[in-house]
Amino acid sequence: MAELTVQVTLCWSLGPRHVQEISLAVPERSTVEAALEQCMVHWGQSQVAADASILSSLKFHQPGIWGRQVPWTQEVQAGDRIELYRPLKVDPKVARRQRFKRQGKGRTGLFANRKSGSAAGY
Repeated sequence: MAELTVQVTLCWSLGPRHVQEISLAVPERSTVEAALEQCMVHWGQSQVAADASILSSLKFHQPGIWGRQVPWTQEVQAGDRIELYRPLKVDPKVARRQRFKRQGKGRTGLFANRKSGSAAGY
């Protein structure tokens, strides 16, 4: 008897604006980890070994399905888009503070369109 398969898409990015995407047929009730391993096998057959080593380093990224983080043991369903997220290089709160400091408080937020002669913040 033939094993039932489901179609999923695996996406990852090694750098900004550089997205790799591959469609896979994985056995039903497979996990995210099993889908990545199958992708490594498939990629290793169709590409050079260096690309396969890049895929093996993706094991250290956080997985997600359709924009929501999931554990590696999450089962995939038909049509799922498995995404592997890179770690952040800069804390978003720190980056926002630095941007605000660079822009200055006179041109942003409540102070952007202040009428002349009005009180601060109005």
